[in-house]
Amino acid sequence: MLRTIVVLFLASSAAMAKPVNKLVPEFASDELVMNGVTTSLDGRRFVVVQPQKPGQPEIAEITAGKVRPYPDATWNDWREGQDGRRAFVGANSLRVGPDGALWIVDRGAPGIGKPLAEGGPKLVRIDLAANRVTRVYDLTSVAQGASFVDDVRFHGGVAYLTDAGRPALIVLDLSSGQARRVLENHSSTVAVRPLIAEGRQLLDSDGRPVVVHADQLEVSGDGRWLYYQPCSGPMFRIGTRFLNDASLDEATLSGHVERFADTPSTGGTAIDAAGTIYVSDTDRSRILTVSATGRYCCKSHCNRRMPLRPLGKVDRL
Repeated sequence: MLRTIVVLFLASSAAMAKPVNKLVPEFASDELVMNGVTTSLDGRRFVVVQPQKPGQPEIAEITAGKVRPYPDATWNDWREGQDGRRAFVGANSLRVGPDGALWIVDRGAPGIGKPLAEGGPKLVRIDLAANRVTRVYDLTSVAQGASFVDDVRFHGGVAYLTDAGRPALIVLDLSSGQARRVLENHSSTVAVRPLIAEGRQLLDSDGRPVVVHADQLEVSGDGRWLYYQPCSGPMFRIGTRFLNDASLDEATLSGHVERFADTPSTGGTAIDAAGTIYVSDTDRSRILTVSATGRYCCKSHCNRRMPLRPLGKVDRL
């Protein structure tokens, strides 16, 4: 039986006499398949669910060991053939933004390879104090066909999203709602390595390699850099000032992309205030830390930083 467990990593707090590093199981379910979790400043827990049967929510809040559809049942009750503007069609990720609101990325399709619902691709903002949706950013102008809008990060009045299906980054002006696709089919957004998990290349039901293009992304604490990568690595970065400049053509923009770290196949990332990026290694089931200089280490397997090997030509499938 498949069991999904939400685990939180506890670090030191002002109330503790010394730093504490501890993995703590927070919630377990034999029914729900969860692939994302975020915590609000006041300690509320929210998860992304990949429904396996009717009645399961897309977004849920965990309270006292129980889950409830969030923000309400209506937003979690989309059905095949319905309009996707006011319901979650296929929630892919969530996070509490710098404004304290909960932000949801909806890929707009009920599954990988399935057609996009009318009005489905969107970014949804939820006011956590009022528990209601306050704005829906329509992404249909920049997410079409094979698009699979994946994740989001913020800096100032801009949101950055990845398209893992039709490789590109999406730059969204949060004030106007205008969105642009950049670095489309660029070598930094296209997956060219095999996607590996626990020593095996991932294949679909027809035996073809699973390909996930631009996926994980992080913004540095000072807002200077956007780090991003295909799911199979490696990691790249680009200055946010270049992404925010709509006057730059693609050739000029691509000239500002830098290879940053030789990361493995990765299920998710996070970044701290010091600029350390935490990377889940799906091949060896561990967490890597990547420093602001691009060096990485797995503290459970080593006690020193390991220099990156040269990033030459990326192997192709």
